[in-house]
Amino acid sequence: MCPFSNILVLLDCSPVDDAVVNEVIRIASCGSIQVTLVHVIHSHTLDQDRALKKKCDICMSDRVRQFAGASVRAQPLFLSGEPETELVRFINAGNYDLVAMATHGHKLFQDILFGSVSDCLKHAVKIPLLLVRGNG
Repeated sequence: MCPFSNILVLLDCSPVDDAVVNEVIRIASCGSIQVTLVHVIHSHTLDQDRALKKKCDICMSDRVRQFAGASVRAQPLFLSGEPETELVRFINAGNYDLVAMATHGHKLFQDILFGSVSDCLKHAVKIPLLLVRGNG
């Protein structure tokens, strides 16, 4: 029996996603699990929005195929806005039993400089959060 039935995977469409995708495929191999792949498009102009959506469509399609190749159902979903705000709202309103994401492995100074979605989520969501160290 699987400990999870509905997993939300947060992707930033970078090489670090490989680590979390591989881990969730391993977890999901125990049975019938629904996986939702989420990416937040954070843009400031219409041109930037179009370019990011195009890039993310390719990324998400590749990841859906990767899950399908492992016999795991995955559906892509795009959100728009500030990543931390949108993800906290979406996760807390959803019916997921695990949130999984890769981390970039920043050190303290880089976390302060760049912010940390994982740090925000670990304080704001009410369900388990799986953080997988990315290789990128």
